[in-house]
Amino acid sequence: MPNPGTDLLELYDRALPQVYGYLLSRCGRPALAEDLTAETFLAAVDAVRRVDAPALSTAWVVGVARHKLVDHWRRQARDDRRMRALVDEAPPPADPWDVSLDAAQARQTLDRLGPHHRVALTLRYLDDLPVAEVATLLERTIHATEALLVRARTAFRRAYEEEAGDG
Repeated sequence: MPNPGTDLLELYDRALPQVYGYLLSRCGRPALAEDLTAETFLAAVDAVRRVDAPALSTAWVVGVARHKLVDHWRRQARDDRRMRALVDEAPPPADPWDVSLDAAQARQTLDRLGPHHRVALTLRYLDDLPVAEVATLLERTIHATEALLVRARTAFRRAYEEEAGDG
């Protein structure tokens, strides 16, 4: 009576170079070929455990490798599409002026603001805290904090433009 475990080990010894070579020749990346080879033989282990286990052969395991490679390419294409969609869906900045701020000038402008405006802007935009957390830290309501941030942004913009006009 054949032993599936022993048969699989023998197939592994026999087919490993062909499987790895097949994958490497198609993907061109040794690390990826190694990962896909491992996935291929893990799939072979799962297959021999089934009641309807396939006949083990090098051709069969290379076929499994081909499926693993196609699965990888599909996954990669799907990930690429998602990334492109995220980039394409990224909204443009609400105000292009915000993108062009000079960091040093922005720091100087921030230092010139009153302490309540400076702390509100720092917590919200430099520390990236949500408005609710800024409100808690400043011991204000959310509505009052939103109003403070509007005034602080206006004061910052005015001071920044004045400083830019002086330079």
